[in-house]
Amino acid sequence: MNIGMSGKRSAATIGCITVLLAALAATSLAGCASGLPDRAALANEADDAAITAGVREALARDPRVTESDVDVRTYQGIVRLSGYVASTDSVGAAASVARTVKGVRSVRNDLRLK
Repeated sequence: MNIGMSGKRSAATIGCITVLLAALAATSLAGCASGLPDRAALANEADDAAITAGVREALARDPRVTESDVDVRTYQGIVRLSGYVASTDSVGAAASVARTVKGVRSVRNDLRLK
């Protein structure tokens, strides 16, 4: 009879160990997943890159702004213009052009005169 009982205990012990190992593995995987960037953050970065490209293209098409002297950076839809332009009209024109690009939430205009 003892042989039968120890067999049941072994099966129960193995079952408990299996559950414990599964729980540890799931916890480890959850910890690894939290270190990865989430989809929303990746989407924001892609949106910001698209906005930056759109603003650069729009500035290049506008004859009032020398696009090569203007640096464009975007973070969460907020565009920052920096660099140098030839006139005060160019400063205003660059900001106006940037605001027309889809996805731009606001424009921080740090342009300076040459």
